[in-house]
Amino acid sequence: MASRVRKKPIPQTTQEVGEDGESREVMTAEGRYGALETERYPFYRRAQDASKMTIPSLMPPQGHTGATMYYQPFQSVGAEGVNNLAAKLLLALFPPGSSFFRLAISELVLQQLQKKSGNAQQYESDRTEFEEALSKIEDAVMTRMEQAGTRTALNECFKHLIVCGNALLQVLDNGGLKLHKLDRYVVKRDVEGNVVEMVVKETISKIALPVEVIQIINEVGATGHETTPLGFNDGIDVYTWIRRTPQSKMWTVHQEVYGKVVPDSSGTYPMDKSPWLPLRFIAVDGEDYGRSFVEEYIGSLKSLDGLTQSIVEGSAQAAKVLWLVNEGGTTQKRKIAQAGNGAVLDGNAKGVTTLQLQKFADFQVAKATADELKKDLQRAFLLLAGVQRNAERVTAEEIREVAQELETSLGGVYSVLAQELQRPLAVREMFQLQRAGDLPHLPKDLVNPQIVTGIAGLGRNSDLAKYQTLGEVLNGIFPQGEHAAYMDVGNIIRGVAVSIDLPGIDGAIKSDDQVEQETQAAQAHDIAKQAVGPGIKAASDMAQAQAEKSAPQPQS
Repeated sequence: MASRVRKKPIPQTTQEVGEDGESREVMTAEGRYGALETERYPFYRRAQDASKMTIPSLMPPQGHTGATMYYQPFQSVGAEGVNNLAAKLLLALFPPGSSFFRLAISELVLQQLQKKSGNAQQYESDRTEFEEALSKIEDAVMTRMEQAGTRTALNECFKHLIVCGNALLQVLDNGGLKLHKLDRYVVKRDVEGNVVEMVVKETISKIALPVEVIQIINEVGATGHETTPLGFNDGIDVYTWIRRTPQSKMWTVHQEVYGKVVPDSSGTYPMDKSPWLPLRFIAVDGEDYGRSFVEEYIGSLKSLDGLTQSIVEGSAQAAKVLWLVNEGGTTQKRKIAQAGNGAVLDGNAKGVTTLQLQKFADFQVAKATADELKKDLQRAFLLLAGVQRNAERVTAEEIREVAQELETSLGGVYSVLAQELQRPLAVREMFQLQRAGDLPHLPKDLVNPQIVTGIAGLGRNSDLAKYQTLGEVLNGIFPQGEHAAYMDVGNIIRGVAVSIDLPGIDGAIKSDDQVEQETQAAQAHDIAKQAVGPGIKAASDMAQAQAEKSAPQPQS
């Protein structure tokens, strides 16, 4: 297999002919990647340290291969916590079986619809029809994402965000997602945190490249940049450069190989419909990259790892059994070494002893400190073992309240991910379906996606808890239900349904007018029944008397 050997580096700039016919020197994608790589390096180093204490394979050292032996931490709290927190984020932001966004109709459309309908009943019917149509669009987007297997990439993405603080998701043409690690892309943001440009580096086998790219490689080899031809299994660095053009409010993208633009790789995307989603876990003003969750607890993780290593190594030494035999005694070392279990030997027990460390008290201090660090980390990573207090009786409600309190601590993370992941992902998936003709084009100013999970879900859970608390308090004060007359049951049912995100609630709950009409009809029926009853009885008695009167009398 031919090896990849460069005779001289690929130029960081290239000559480009402008519209005026003048030739000017412009930077290549590889050159821009190298320029921005320096700014990324501190974040990359911190990501490596965090990965070393949790899941080392997430951000391995440079030049790693399948044979690379990664560092093995002495504690598993980091890996367990990362996996648990990633699963919680996946379930909270993308719950299975339901949509993470809703298509909401603007107030202007609703007002026009109400004015056009003329009456409340027709307005409700038209509004329900609109909402059902939008619900079908939501279902089409979610079905496409589920069929493309996006959950696997999202779960891996959340792990990288928790450990490394950064990740880049690419929305593929089939609706699937591709994850790019921090060491494979660079990003530049403006002072407001908006992305200005990105450069992605992908190493692709030559056998997987199109013909036009292979021709570029052969041309570069002919000019002396390669001293040996590339084999089909050798990796080729392909750079994708995505830049924002504020004048036209579009994204421009193209790919380069060895400083030359790949044919048919140039394109544009609308500003809010880019398939490239650079994500941050914790956004910091003025920084191009985000900070990770693990970075905030790296001191506790390193301390726990060091203490656990000392305890494990000390325990291994304490578990080693060494017999010490007095040289001047009657007991022979050879006989002790060869004796089986339960054997009888001649000797003096005082001349034989075992070597002990006498470090039990020191190990207890180390273990107590490690246990406290472990408990703190379990609470931070939302592990249930870290929220349960040490007591004989711990109620499920107490654990639920503490877990809910910890869950709300992710509100800031939910907000960032809703803005940088959920909404752009929903918009891009809808755009691809519309471009393929599978969905109708929706007016941007009239229908917009609204995120209903994450921070919005926390708000609904808080409302549901308040409803439950209100019911428990009132039932305790009025055990006979005297407060029921003061409760608006319909509005309470609607509020609870919204809190638990119950779909189709408008069609499942009767309106106030419908309930009032049915109540009036039932009352009228009872009144009629009460009024007709005596009349029917009188007519029956009269008919019976007339029958008896007309009946033939017996002969005397």
